[in-house]
Amino acid sequence: MGKSVTVGIIGCGKIIAQYLDTFARLDDVILRAVADIDLARAQEVADSVEGVVALSVDDLLADPVIQVVINLTIPAAHADVSLRIIAAGKSVYVEKPLTSTTAEAVAVLAAGDAAGVVVGCAPDTVLGTGTQTARHFLDSGAIGTPIAATATMVTPGHERWHPNPDFYYVPGGGPLLDMGPYYVTALVTLLGPVARVIGAASATRSSRTIQSGSRTGEVIPVSTPTHVTGVLVHESGVLSTLTTSFDAVATTAANIEIHGEGGTLVVPDPNQFSGDVKLWALGDDAWTILPVSAGYTKAARGYGVADMLWSAQSESADAAGAGTPAGLAPSRASGSLAFHVLDVMESLLLSAETHTSVEVSSTAERPVAIPLTDR
Repeated sequence: MGKSVTVGIIGCGKIIAQYLDTFARLDDVILRAVADIDLARAQEVADSVEGVVALSVDDLLADPVIQVVINLTIPAAHADVSLRIIAAGKSVYVEKPLTSTTAEAVAVLAAGDAAGVVVGCAPDTVLGTGTQTARHFLDSGAIGTPIAATATMVTPGHERWHPNPDFYYVPGGGPLLDMGPYYVTALVTLLGPVARVIGAASATRSSRTIQSGSRTGEVIPVSTPTHVTGVLVHESGVLSTLTTSFDAVATTAANIEIHGEGGTLVVPDPNQFSGDVKLWALGDDAWTILPVSAGYTKAARGYGVADMLWSAQSESADAAGAGTPAGLAPSRASGSLAFHVLDVMESLLLSAETHTSVEVSSTAERPVAIPLTDR
C-alpha cells in the first residue's frame, strides 16, 4: 500500500482555499499541480503554495505522477471534467454534487468502474467528530429506536457574498443541490438510505442582485426552485423532514434533530466537521452535551481524499484497496453514496413538479463508522 497520494486540482474558485489549508498539514496528501480554464487564476494559486505548479488541464491530466484529481469546477462541468479525469486513468474526487443529474452520474460511475479507478465525492464533513459522534450515540441506543428527523437549512441567498453566484440559480443549483448534499449525506450516514420522497418547491423571486465583487449591482435571473421541502422515507421506516431555502432569513431550528422513542439527539451543522452533539433523554429536564466519541478530530475539506488512502491502509479495507491505483480504496465519502444522495434530491424535485410521491430507484450502503481518530 502506498504511504502517500499525489493529487492535482482542476478548478481554482473560492472553495480551493479550504483544500489548500487542509493539504498543507497532511504529509501523506501531496499537492503537485493546479489547473483552471483561466490559467492566470491557476498561476495565482500555484504562486501561493510552495512546490505547486500551474498547468493546463491537458497537461495536468497527462502528468504520470498525479494519482487523484480533485474536481472543483462548477456543477454543470462536473460530469465532463470527471470523465476526462477517469479517461486519463486517474481516480477522481468531486466537489458536491457528483454531477448535475443522475443520468450524468451513471456515466461517471460506470466509467470509473470500467477504468478501475476510485470515484469519491464531497461532502466529507460527515467524516468529522460532529456527525460521527452523533452516529456513535445513535448506534449505542441513546435515543432508542429512531422514529423521525428534521433537517433545516435557511439562508437569504449566496448572492450576498459570492461574486459570481449565477450557477446557484440555474438548474443543477438552488438550495437543494447546493446545500442539500450536506444534510442528505448526514441523514443517510446516520439513518441509512432513502426509499421514497414527497416534495414541494417554490421560487419567491425571479431575479437576484449581486452584492459583492466587481459585478455588484448586476441582476441575474432565477430559473430553479429556491425553497425546497419534503419528507424522506428511509428504508428503515424513519421519516426525515428536510427544508432547504435561499428565500428565508433565519431559523431557531437545530440543523438536524433525530427523535427516538427514548430521546432526541441534536446533530451539529452538517456543513461543519465538528460541533456539540446534544441529548435530551426521556425523563431528563435539560440537554446534555455528549463527549466527542468518534470521527477524525482534525477533519477539514479534502479529508475525503485522505480517507481514500487511509481506508486502503486499514486492515478492514485491504481487499477493497487491492488492485486500485496507488492502493486507494473507496472513501466513506464515496461516489456511490453521492449518487444515492443526488438521486434523493432529484426525486424530491420531481415529486415537487409532479405533485406525487416518488420512489428512489437507487440505494447505498451506510458508510462504515469512523472510531475516534487523532487525524
